[in-house]
Amino acid sequence: MDRNWTAAELAEILGDWATAPGPLYRRLAAALTVAVEAGDLGTGERLPSERELAQAFRLSRATIVAAYDLLRDAGTLDTRRGSGSRVRGGPGKRGISGAESGTAVVRRLAAGPGPLISLARTAGEPPTDLAAELAALAAEDLPALLADAGHHPRGLPVLRETIADQYTADGLPTTADQIVITTGATQAISLAITCFVRRRATVVVESPGWPGCLDAFHAAGARLVPVGLDAEGAAVAELAPAFAAGPALAYLTPTFHNPTGTLMSAARRHRIGELAAQHGVPVLEDNAYCTTLGTPPPPPLAAYAPRGATVLSVGSVTKTIWSGLRVGWLRAPAPIAERIARLKTLADLGSPVLDQALTARLLSRPRPPDTEPLRRLAHLEAALRARLPDWRWRRPDGGSALWIELPDMDARVYAQVALRHGVEVVPDATHIRVPFTLPAATLTELAERLGRAWDSR
Repeated sequence: MDRNWTAAELAEILGDWATAPGPLYRRLAAALTVAVEAGDLGTGERLPSERELAQAFRLSRATIVAAYDLLRDAGTLDTRRGSGSRVRGGPGKRGISGAESGTAVVRRLAAGPGPLISLARTAGEPPTDLAAELAALAAEDLPALLADAGHHPRGLPVLRETIADQYTADGLPTTADQIVITTGATQAISLAITCFVRRRATVVVESPGWPGCLDAFHAAGARLVPVGLDAEGAAVAELAPAFAAGPALAYLTPTFHNPTGTLMSAARRHRIGELAAQHGVPVLEDNAYCTTLGTPPPPPLAAYAPRGATVLSVGSVTKTIWSGLRVGWLRAPAPIAERIARLKTLADLGSPVLDQALTARLLSRPRPPDTEPLRRLAHLEAALRARLPDWRWRRPDGGSALWIELPDMDARVYAQVALRHGVEVVPDATHIRVPFTLPAATLTELAERLGRAWDSR
């Protein structure tokens, strides 16, 4: 069946088209042409009407008409009275599907850095002594590492032991055989999906959630069942019937939820553990966003799970140490960790050994409290209050971003306006996520660009 694209769906695949040079109508026509040539827009599929697209993108209807005219002149678009504008040209076959190519967040990350201030990234600056630790690794650890075969599909033993000891110290007794090292948290999530989720299976997720992670479930063909959040985390009133329906997996972010920054209470963790045991639902808890802003988190959800519950815990140093250090891990009951390790072996035979050795050193050293996130948060809040006094948010318990409610405006529409002012916004229906991990000068410029976009909406 031919697809009818909405303006919001079209915005997802066009990405940051508005930042290209030239008149807006030519930029839009060029972006649509690229989407057709890539197979993202298939022959016969219907585009939004000129009026609908103009309203959603906050552009004049004349701009959209001119863009569509260019596409019609090029033979890419065909418009007929009563049937709208449909894709005519293209490669003659579909390219990668929307599930495989991901949302605009994933596309932007794949495209790499550009002139935009992108709010799709939240990682901060690396620690100042990273170079010194790397030099110490080369001097002290490299000879032994080179003498080893370097083949560790489950992960470097010293790193697995370090992470297991850390979990134990945090109140979740863990042994090294329960740890599998992965290439970032994203791979850990993907391996868990492969282990538990089959196509058309049901997965319980939080709403709102982070599109970059949810894309992995979409790519696996899962059917997502969203549950809302309250002040204590995922709402039990919605979780209980969702678990009772027998989903294949539940994916939750209890420690500084992304994007809201909510910290799930100990009581809520305990209740979810009980539900998981009662209904036999495996739970995948993603604790990769564990930057605290003064409120120490309780132990992982797995620590509250009673006998009979299956809880897998994801961690990473990408958000807490450096985004270039792509090291994550999965903690699971030993038999499940063994299954995950076999899947990891099939995927890549093991993560880079030197990265793991450096991570082990960084995790083993004492880490004084980092006050920089709080300073940057305060800087961003002050800049936003001065420039955008009508915007509303709750200071997060932790994590790396503000979850801001836009008054009386569709955030997806605002995202299109913000693009034209040099900011890539990641929208929900009524909210946007604004990271505070950027340098102070960038945060000041960000608030100004967001304000200009708001003024011109």
